[in-house]
Amino acid sequence: MRILTRYILKEVLQHAALGAALFTFVIFMRDVGRILELIVRNSAPLPSVAELFFLTLPTALTITVPMGVLVGILIGLSRLAADSEVTAMRSTGMGATTFVGTVAIFAVSAWMLALANSVWIAPKSAAELVRLQNSLRSSGASFAIQPRVFYENFKDTVLYVQDVKAGAGAAVWENVFLADIRNPSAPKITVAERAVVINEEEEGKLRLHLVNGAQHETLPNSPDQYNITTFAESDIPIQIPSGDTGPVRDPRPAELSTAELLRKAESPDPATARWYLIEFHRRLALPTACLVLAMIGIPLGLSSKKGGKSTGFVLTIGLVLLYYVISLTGVGMARQGKVSAAMGVWMANALFALAGLWLLYRVDRTFFEVGSVKHAWLAVKERFQRHRARKVEQRSEAAVERLAERPSADMSQMRFPLILDTYILRDFLSYLALILTTFVTLMMIFTFFELLGDIIRNRVPLITVGQYLLNFMPSVIYLMAPLSVLVAVLVTFGLLQRTNELTALKATGISVYRAVIPVLVVAAMVSVGLFFFEQFYLPSANTRQEAIRNSIKGKPAQTFLRPDRKWIFAQQNAIYYYEHFDPDRNEFLNFTAFQFEPNSMHISGRTYARRVHWEPGLDKWVFENGWKREIQRDVVLDFRNYDVATFANVNEQPNYFKKEVRQSQEMNYTELSAYINDLQQSGFDVVRLKVQLHKKFAFPMIAFVMAVLAVPFSISAGRRGALTGVGVALGLFVAYWLASGLFEALGNVNQLPAPLAAWAPDLLFGLAGGYLIFRVQT
Repeated sequence: MRILTRYILKEVLQHAALGAALFTFVIFMRDVGRILELIVRNSAPLPSVAELFFLTLPTALTITVPMGVLVGILIGLSRLAADSEVTAMRSTGMGATTFVGTVAIFAVSAWMLALANSVWIAPKSAAELVRLQNSLRSSGASFAIQPRVFYENFKDTVLYVQDVKAGAGAAVWENVFLADIRNPSAPKITVAERAVVINEEEEGKLRLHLVNGAQHETLPNSPDQYNITTFAESDIPIQIPSGDTGPVRDPRPAELSTAELLRKAESPDPATARWYLIEFHRRLALPTACLVLAMIGIPLGLSSKKGGKSTGFVLTIGLVLLYYVISLTGVGMARQGKVSAAMGVWMANALFALAGLWLLYRVDRTFFEVGSVKHAWLAVKERFQRHRARKVEQRSEAAVERLAERPSADMSQMRFPLILDTYILRDFLSYLALILTTFVTLMMIFTFFELLGDIIRNRVPLITVGQYLLNFMPSVIYLMAPLSVLVAVLVTFGLLQRTNELTALKATGISVYRAVIPVLVVAAMVSVGLFFFEQFYLPSANTRQEAIRNSIKGKPAQTFLRPDRKWIFAQQNAIYYYEHFDPDRNEFLNFTAFQFEPNSMHISGRTYARRVHWEPGLDKWVFENGWKREIQRDVVLDFRNYDVATFANVNEQPNYFKKEVRQSQEMNYTELSAYINDLQQSGFDVVRLKVQLHKKFAFPMIAFVMAVLAVPFSISAGRRGALTGVGVALGLFVAYWLASGLFEALGNVNQLPAPLAAWAPDLLFGLAGGYLIFRVQT
């Protein structure tokens, strides 16, 4: 009996471990790029790198461990049932109680680990992750500054730097422009040829050692007074932005310890108390899902004789989706006060526990076959296809007669697709759809629980949450499609190799290259489809989901147009500053133009106007009630007041000041290319956008690259089964995703050219896949 116990536990455990690892990585994919860029930008030490990665895992494990338990039990027991091993065990007198007792050892162990993670580890890691990210941002603030970009998030300071260089323990900025805006109507300007920047982490400041500069100061009520102070060297401290534009926020419920959570739940405000109670019960209910899902999984796994592993996988998707839909409904009812926090959060566990007890009671009394549902559907489908098959057969007979009149040739090589192609594509497409559905479902579930605190706090209607998830789904499909192609190829050809079907093909004279052609064609079609999907549909969906997410987060509605932008680089060697811009009337208030000497930031002229408006008849900007100064280093050469004037050097059209602020994922390739050209003229940072522009082509192509790379690995790992193939897929995609994130982060900080940063992962993995596939024995 001990041998059978170990055998069952081994079968369940290996599937559960691999499933949990795969699901955790799917969630982790969202954060890899952000973490790698944080590391690259701030030159984080190796211990901090490892800490960042490990601190992100516990939160994901709260969702993926119960899913791993279910997938392990369903797939493990389904495999035993499909191979008639369950029947053999039952013939020795083993009943359902024996299987329950054996699997319970695994389920209880997983529950204890999940409980410890949810109650103690995940909250501590969430709080520590926030602290570490803030620390890295502060310690690397000087290195995060990009050239030719206005930084307006420093306290009372606007910063512009023409060039950034690395120094020994410090950053070196060339041609620095600093504006002290404590008095917005008369900003005090400091310019310098160079600044050596040192981080003062303890004080949360950057200390700028300025070389060869000048300070310009004026009084708004005394335009005839103007002070210029030159210096050879000067030190100026500026406060490092904390990352939050508002006041210091309270820790989110996920960052509070369980004891603190219970103290917060004693709040006299019922709504606040209910919010924290929901989070407390969620920390207990999610780990307990390991037990209730196991109760459901054992009888269903034992009953899946005909479906095998695929049935187990399908059941996992359906059950997990059902569990979290019920959980979502219960949380929504608790949030609205219709039921208590405990009842709402535990509703899914209670219903699944009752269903599990009923199934366990019936499993030894009434035999039921879950896998037969699939075969019943296939039988119905076959009836509808018979009529069409007759017509196809008639056309085929006519085609064969025509081919028979031609000279003899290898008939098997003349037709495409062959029956073989249909057979392979059927398995590949079914696995692809199944795997993609699983990954999308998992990401949607995790996203919901990630937003749960905001949903409760801001009293967001469930219909709004549903709209957000529906608009979020296309981006998840786009992100998960390459990984799904990789896993599907590995599983498909891994199973063909394990069952010796590839060997049989070789014996008939059909090479492996011919067998993989249909899959590679479909993978190429997926790549093309992803590009057009991103080109024509995804940007609008991303725009909608971003707007709904802001609503869920309680942020004010955002507009694409930013008339509140107060600093902009001119087409010529100048910087414009204004306190207000009316884009409808094309009118500025308190407008200042700073002109600079060629190839330096020394001010050569300064023009001010209380009001500036666009005059279409003149095709010029008309300045009213202002003054103009001509300056040469520390000397004012000329000064004059005016009531109305026009200036030839301020010749930008009104649309120049109405630039859209949009994310790269909210634009297709054409729109993003035009947007980059537009921003580049105004001195804004476009390095990151250029990387994303090239990724519009590079990312969809990885679906085809993954298919090429998967073929040799699937054949080599096929003897060890599809489970090994899934493990290999996970390792390959982890390597690709890390490489992709690293190259993108290097491109974002301008350490690699944008085309190389976007295409390097595709080229490296494509060359590796091409080399390996030509070494396969055909």
